[in-house]
Amino acid sequence: MARHETLAAVDLGSNSFHLEIGRVVDRQIYPLDAVREVVRLGGGLTADKRIDRATQAAALDALRKFAERLRGFPRQGVRAVGTNALRVAKNASQFLREARAVLGFPIEVISGREEARLIYLGVAHALPVSAERRLVVDIGGGSTEFIIGTGLEPQLTESLYMGCLSYSLKYFRDGKIDKPAMKAAELAARQELAGILQAYRAAGWHEAVGSSGTARSIENILRENGFAAEGLTREGLERLRSLLIKHERADAERIAGLRANRAPVLPGGVAIMKAVLDELGIEAM
Repeated sequence: MARHETLAAVDLGSNSFHLEIGRVVDRQIYPLDAVREVVRLGGGLTADKRIDRATQAAALDALRKFAERLRGFPRQGVRAVGTNALRVAKNASQFLREARAVLGFPIEVISGREEARLIYLGVAHALPVSAERRLVVDIGGGSTEFIIGTGLEPQLTESLYMGCLSYSLKYFRDGKIDKPAMKAAELAARQELAGILQAYRAAGWHEAVGSSGTARSIENILRENGFAAEGLTREGLERLRSLLIKHERADAERIAGLRANRAPVLPGGVAIMKAVLDELGIEAM
């Protein structure tokens, strides 16, 4: 790492693509630039698990923008990874050939547990140094990662096939939210969680951290509506859940703090987050 003062990371996520550029000084990374493009790659998966051409075109357009920012970077200074949508897509190889040509750098499709490891390292570097054990929860577009670790060392990592985009598409079609749909999504999330609960409860943690766009969006909505003074709380989430059911959709014009581009994937994210807080006994993160 010391050989490359400036590094870049590209994340081809199921909901959004991200480019992060940072400078490394004394083993600390200082952010220089960040670009986010909402592509919804996972939303372009057809019934037979193939990414449709329109979504591929949008994805390639986003990568062209990233390529402009990465011009002049050495190959060793850039790491690009694909996550859940590219793990499951049957035509991932065809798309990746085009994507690599557009971006100008190799793209690696990583496993869910490798994704979890990288998420933890990113969070650990961003938070104050602590000897206490942390639980990190990252609700992505197509998968959710759970990591328990201390300092810079992840000790327990899992990736579950549930995400804010995939659940919003499956349980809240056309954006309609009602109590039966919300309960169905929460039940599905609880069933996904069942396989990891024993190990995670046994390991324990001192602090829970939400690291994803879903967590940041929910936290912002809770604060803007007076549902929580700070952070993401179980009580505040219950109030947001009730508000979504009352309005029957995630309407950015009626819900303070909700960005328009986050609205389509909010209900799935809320359902997953509620299941996570309830099943793991988390009051706040």
